[in-house]
Amino acid sequence: MHLNYLALAVPFFLTFIGLEYLVARKNGKTYFKFNDSITNLSIGIAERLLDTFTVGLFYFVYDYLYRHFAVFDIKASVLLWVALLICTDFIWYWYHRLAHEVTVFWCAHVVHHQSEEFNYTVSARITVFQAFIRTGFWAILPVIGFPPAMITSMLLVHGLYPFFIHTRTIGKLGILEYILVTPSHHRVHHASNPQYLDKNYGDVFIIWDKLFGTFVKEEEEPVYGLTKPLESNSFLWQHFHFILEMLYSARQAKGWRNKLRIIFGRPDNVDPGARAILEEKFLLRNHVTEAPKLFNYVLWQIVATLVLLFSFLLLEHYVPVFIQVCVTLLILLTLINCGAIMEQKKWVFYLEYARYLVLCLAGYYVWPHPAFLCAAAIIMITAFYFQSHLKEHYLRLVYGYYRS
Repeated sequence: MHLNYLALAVPFFLTFIGLEYLVARKNGKTYFKFNDSITNLSIGIAERLLDTFTVGLFYFVYDYLYRHFAVFDIKASVLLWVALLICTDFIWYWYHRLAHEVTVFWCAHVVHHQSEEFNYTVSARITVFQAFIRTGFWAILPVIGFPPAMITSMLLVHGLYPFFIHTRTIGKLGILEYILVTPSHHRVHHASNPQYLDKNYGDVFIIWDKLFGTFVKEEEEPVYGLTKPLESNSFLWQHFHFILEMLYSARQAKGWRNKLRIIFGRPDNVDPGARAILEEKFLLRNHVTEAPKLFNYVLWQIVATLVLLFSFLLLEHYVPVFIQVCVTLLILLTLINCGAIMEQKKWVFYLEYARYLVLCLAGYYVWPHPAFLCAAAIIMITAFYFQSHLKEHYLRLVYGYYRS
């Protein structure tokens, strides 16, 4: 069988997340919060899912640039693998630094810093927007002359290391603190303490931060998250809030120079009052907090989604394109559903119609028989007829209460 063994990354990372949780619990530390961990995993699931469709495009870009613009003809050797690692990490430093210093790049990277906890689940907070921006920076590697196969192999290895530095269970590591980016260094990077802001951008080697003056030691206990906490579990809001803030600020600015300064200048140029205005318009907070059945319902949805994601990735070479699209839509709808449930939105009920429609489309593709369409239509018509009763039952099931 032609299996995609990169799918094993899913149980691999989940195992370490579980181990970190057990170690923290044994030491009496509360490093995990339910809502925070679920939103972290949701963003990671979406990125890993969409990466299935983009990785081929990224490889095509590297291959095209290598064949048409390569300056040197580099052949794989031990020294050149080391050189590629150093080049990759150097480019990452500048990509990461500019992701904090340029508003349009921060729009993609801000998602990684929204969590107010710091554990292995935070490493999953990578969006597909961020993947596109990184590829633009790494596009210099094939132009230098590194073959695409070398680049993609190195990016897999280089992308594995950062997972292990998103933790509070590992203290300082002695002499390694002078060479590598350690959990201590990266805790500083994720902190919102004034003295820690915009520091420690390195991914594998800490030497770039020391060389370019962005290094700070961990001394005071870090406070994690954004300087202005997001206070939302919404899957969509987490992805798009700062894009909307940037666009709102640019629209309000007078003159093209000021508009461009907001988009391509520092994130500080974005109107600090934009978020409150946009939250009032788009977020529509529900302040009800008691929902005893909520956690179990969301947890089982995430577990089922992880199983589906693993199966889909492992068998992707055998899954027809139409079913791939259906699986993608189903998972994304489920992630939106989980975020909306934790925000306690009543409109989550209507997302079930969308998920049912996707399942029907996939089912009809597998078994294109009129009987299937008739059965699906009868169920849908019945659901519409008894919609008010179904909605009441659904909201009681999810939240433990119902208010019209």
